Amino acid sequence: MYRVTQEIDFCYGHRLINHAGRCRHLHGHNGRAVVVVAGEELDHRGMLIDFTDIKKALRTWIDDTLDHRLILCKDDPAVPILEERGEVLYVVDDNPTAECIARLIFEKGVECGLSVTEVSLWETPQSCATYSKPK
Repeated sequence: MYRVTQEIDFCYGHRLINHAGRCRHLHGHNGRAVVVVAGEELDHRGMLIDFTDIKKALRTWIDDTLDHRLILCKDDPAVPILEERGEVLYVVDDNPTAECIARLIFEKGVECGLSVTEVSLWETPQSCATYSKPK
């Protein structure tokens, strides 16, 4: 099995509804998504995938969609107020936890045709959540 890994750094804000801790308040992260692509065979160039292909597909989407955005749950009462004020949001169905954001990036990678097997989202240098390909 061959594996290729690419790290994608981006900044985002979020808050968690129905959470008793400090994360219930709006706050930001310098996040790092670690994307793993895997496969059994190499192409005619001797590559599983060109790093540029990951960049074109996934890094571009992250830069355009998640970077410097507030990622909020659709049920967050702040959403209509922030939208009314012209804030650029990325609204998701679930609480925007690190786990859910890792899954979001994983699913987008698959949608882009990448053979993604795992995405880890590092919210801080010490803390990450990982979503991997269901078996």
